Order: sequence, then C-alpha cells, then structure tokens
Amino acid sequence: MTLENLKIALVHDWLTGMRGGEKVLEALCEMFPDADLFTLLHNRGSVSPLIENRKIVTSFIDNLPGKATRYRHYLPLFPTAIEQLNFKGYDLILSTSHCVAKGVRTPPNALHISYLHTPMRYV
Repeated sequence: MTLENLKIALVHDWLTGMRGGEKVLEALCEMFPDADLFTLLHNRGSVSPLIENRKIVTSFIDNLPGKATRYRHYLPLFPTAIEQLNFKGYDLILSTSHCVAKGVRTPPNALHISYLHTPMRYV
C-alpha cells in the first residue's frame, strides 16, 4: 500500500494562532494535501490559508462559551474531547502535540505517528 492510497488524518491540539506548532502542522498540510484535520477547537481566521482551506473537524470544546479566548480554562475536559474524535476509516493518523492531541483513540488497524513538540506543559 502506498501513501496515495491511505486515508490520512492530521491532529493538532487547537487552532488559535500561528506559532511554532502550527508551522509544523502547515508543513504536514503541504505534504498531505488531502488529509482531514482534527482539533479541539478552531478560531476561524487565526491560522494560515493552507491550514484554513481544508476540512477541519472540531471537538465539543469548539462549542463551549468563551472558547475563543479562555479555552485553556477547559483543560480538564481536553483528554475526553480528544478521545471522542472519530477516526473510523482512517489508515494513518499524524498528530502534532504539546498537550493532548497525542491521546487520540485510533481504529485497530490504523497507524498513529505523533510529533511531540515538548513534554506536556500542564499538570
């Protein structure tokens, strides 16, 4: 099986601005232009067009009040939110994470590769 035949998902903690992690995500978007993107929350217009112009699937965190500026207040909910994202039908899941994106639950036959930016900063 080749990469062209795989259904690929990209996973990123959240989309709220263009910092170092989002530049890594942008590179993955260039490498895998047909991949869907999963994230806890997305503040529209906060990231580059390369990221914005793809299918973006968000968690229930994206619908909570104040998520645009106070999303870190929902930190205790992040592990549950990331675990509830559905990757059924995906062959390859690529996550970039400094928080919880690495904790996605994948289908039994899927391969999960995680790029860890740093140890988790929140305890």
